[in-house]
Amino acid sequence: MTRCLIVDGYNIINSWPELKALGRSNLEHSRDKLLQLLEDYRAYKGTRVIVVFDAHMVKGSMEKHESYFSIEVVFTKENETADSYIERLSDEMGRMYDIIVATSDWLEQQVVLGRGAARISARELHYEVMKAKKAMNDKYKLRKSVEKHTIENRINEDIYKKLDKIRRKH
Repeated sequence: MTRCLIVDGYNIINSWPELKALGRSNLEHSRDKLLQLLEDYRAYKGTRVIVVFDAHMVKGSMEKHESYFSIEVVFTKENETADSYIERLSDEMGRMYDIIVATSDWLEQQVVLGRGAARISARELHYEVMKAKKAMNDKYKLRKSVEKHTIENRINEDIYKKLDKIRRKH
């Protein structure tokens, strides 16, 4: 079964120090930064990611779905918390996906565990995202390092052409 990570957006923002600090001055920037980090994580892990943000205190708000590259972003409607949306989504998708819910809300963790989903705390998700980011950077550096050490990069172009001509004859 394919994995699906469902993220309680504001819970994660308020738990990760770099996002919490950014959110104090500009909440939209902290949302964008979270989505950037999760998109990289999604691409590395190959998992489906859905991020849910509360809009339940916004008068007249309707449920809104957006995309951030390959991440699905949901803003809940008025009077609906991210927790209740995540519970409902976990129930709906539980037969098609291996659901993991990212939140540090203890009660929410207990509810999703009771419904058959797994849970990951904000701290654990932060560790996983940073570990994936480091692995991607290391892989990129290794690839760049290998590219620099090809024969074409180490010998004179005329000599390379002569060697290539000899190679093609044999």
